[in-house]
Amino acid sequence: MVKRGPAKDSVWALGLMSGTSMDGIDAALLRTDGRAVLATGPSTTMAYDPAFRVRLRGVLRGRGPVEAVERELTARHADVVRRLLDLAGMTPAAIAYIGFHGQTIDHAPAERRTWQIGDGALLARESAITVISDFRSRDVAEGGEGAPLAPLYHAALARRLERPLAVLNVGGVSNVTWIGTGEMEVLAFDCGPGNAMIDDWVAKRTGSPFDRDGALAMQGRVDETILARLLEDPYFTRSAPKSLDRDHFDPSPVEDLAVADGAATLAAFTAAAVQRGLSIMPAPPGRWLVSGGGRHNSAIMAALAARLPGDVEPVEAIGWDGDALEAQAFAYLAVRVARGLPTSLPSTTGVPRATSGGRIDAPPTD
Repeated sequence: MVKRGPAKDSVWALGLMSGTSMDGIDAALLRTDGRAVLATGPSTTMAYDPAFRVRLRGVLRGRGPVEAVERELTARHADVVRRLLDLAGMTPAAIAYIGFHGQTIDHAPAERRTWQIGDGALLARESAITVISDFRSRDVAEGGEGAPLAPLYHAALARRLERPLAVLNVGGVSNVTWIGTGEMEVLAFDCGPGNAMIDDWVAKRTGSPFDRDGALAMQGRVDETILARLLEDPYFTRSAPKSLDRDHFDPSPVEDLAVADGAATLAAFTAAAVQRGLSIMPAPPGRWLVSGGGRHNSAIMAALAARLPGDVEPVEAIGWDGDALEAQAFAYLAVRVARGLPTSLPSTTGVPRATSGGRIDAPPTD
């Protein structure tokens, strides 16, 4: 547990994150007053079994048995909550809020639409803890992108670090938080693909759910012509803030490549998309702190280091937990929602004004 300092009105919150990679649930404990990060507690991960991942993929865009999958998803999150509390030696009464992201199955902010499944009321009943969920809908309804939502947490963590710096999360998609030298000088946007395209490529051709440590991509050769085609997507000409759906990019250009070459080209695409984002930033970061599963992919990390200015290193280099960071962020955001503090800004999601989203479900009292 990392202590940051005392605060009279700080509370323990539990964050839950199931990202666009759809590989499992991350859960983490955080002590905060909604502004400063006072302590980080234990964290855990529960991987989804292959059959459930197939069921999740089956309800993307609202197709299939959404309600049944939502109930199962919520039950799995309740199991993770119990597991983490046991690990921490804490009772539900010690936790003020659960920040429940749910699973994104549709995200089209240009059409004022975003959908994260997950039953907050059911989770509150199962956990006996107040649950805050549906973080994105209000932002999107008011004209924002609804993503990314972790930047305010990144800024809170980075208060004592030299800036400008960038916190780069490489999950199913990749997103970056640029943090400047001024108070709350934050810019954020989705850069492009993260692990999702590589995961889908490898799963389809090898049966493995992902390219472990980037070993397959490291054996392959980047097809520069195909990479250039991938980078022609109009998304890269849009200004920030901007966000992506998991399946935005067309994978057909790599279809005829050998397995290793396809993995290498897609890893290079992830890094090149981040590089494209440099033109949006007010100043180049002197440091890139990388979180998410992509930091374990040697091919992605090597490509990022080759393409980006400044140092590129996993967040563990400064003592952060890259596996828990997104879950911690939703614990932090839950406290901000409960206290009426903004969870998104014009510079992070493009929402017209600072906005606090979220729905609050208290557990039954009987």
